[in-house]
Amino acid sequence: MVQSDHDREAILHGEYKVPGGKLLVADVTVREGRLASVQLSGDFFLEPDEALEAIDGALEGAAIDADANTLIARIQSALPSQTEMVGLSVPAIATVIRRALSRTSDWRDHRFGLIHREPESPLLHMALDEVLTREVAAGRRGPTLRVWEWDRAAIIIGVFQSLANEVDLDAARDAGIEVVRRISGGGAMFVEPGNTITWSLIVPETLVQGLTFVESYAFLDDWVIQALGDIGINAWYVPINDITSPGGKIAGAAQKRINGAVLHHVTMAYDIDADKLTRVLRIGREKLSDKGTASAGKRVDPLKRQTGLEREEIIQRMIDSFAARFTLMSESLTQDELDAAHTLAKDKFASEAWTRRVP
Repeated sequence: MVQSDHDREAILHGEYKVPGGKLLVADVTVREGRLASVQLSGDFFLEPDEALEAIDGALEGAAIDADANTLIARIQSALPSQTEMVGLSVPAIATVIRRALSRTSDWRDHRFGLIHREPESPLLHMALDEVLTREVAAGRRGPTLRVWEWDRAAIIIGVFQSLANEVDLDAARDAGIEVVRRISGGGAMFVEPGNTITWSLIVPETLVQGLTFVESYAFLDDWVIQALGDIGINAWYVPINDITSPGGKIAGAAQKRINGAVLHHVTMAYDIDADKLTRVLRIGREKLSDKGTASAGKRVDPLKRQTGLEREEIIQRMIDSFAARFTLMSESLTQDELDAAHTLAKDKFASEAWTRRVP
């Protein structure tokens, strides 16, 4: 009789860098659909010493399709009293086990292409994100880091946002600000050439397998936190999609998943015209109160003020930081990719049907 994958023995390996914490490594043996042995390791701190053996033992026998809550409960029930963890947590341990079981890929398994072109229109940027994500999903392009340059001011609204509720269309028109809708969720962004730093990270979904949707945001932004630290900014991740500092919010992220690829794009404020922002965006009292501030202008802390560096230098230093950690090579768009993006920009993103998808 042929053994099923469920019955066959396998030795699996998973890694998970805890955002703001340490690296967790799990080596597990699976037999007859259960964890036969577990070895957790990493550069974390854990007291008392016997807690590690207790965690490994608690996970043995767990079903390979156990959810995170089940794994967490098994670990917590076995921990010695007064256990202290630094650089890891019980949910993080459950995550690294799930990553091992889902046969994930690692950052180091991939060669990333860098695309950084001359300024382009907001509509073309929206289309490029979709086209390149489909190319990565199809295996025609490898994982990609794309740095955006804007050729005009724009408001970019999330795919589920109401156009009328988010944007003062008369004020935007009077100010010459284009309004476009992106394919990812999240909130509205106000961008201006020279005042905004934007990039897309497009990766195979294997890189985030075993992570919850919220965990994937922190995981894909962890290199950004480190890069900001390299230029002297004390930054950290705030769930679900913000990067902040002691002075306030620095950046916001959004995601879209297409056919096995993940689009993760981030907009950072280099400088900001707060008065213009509040004229063109309808930022309600609920959103302001949720951020604990009285005005939209105080919700962000631009990088220009924090670093004193030119925008171009910040971008280059962040690229250098990524390249120092992973394999990154400059690449160009193919003519087929450009043609597809121009067509999509015209037929989809410039259409009233798309822009007013949620009126």
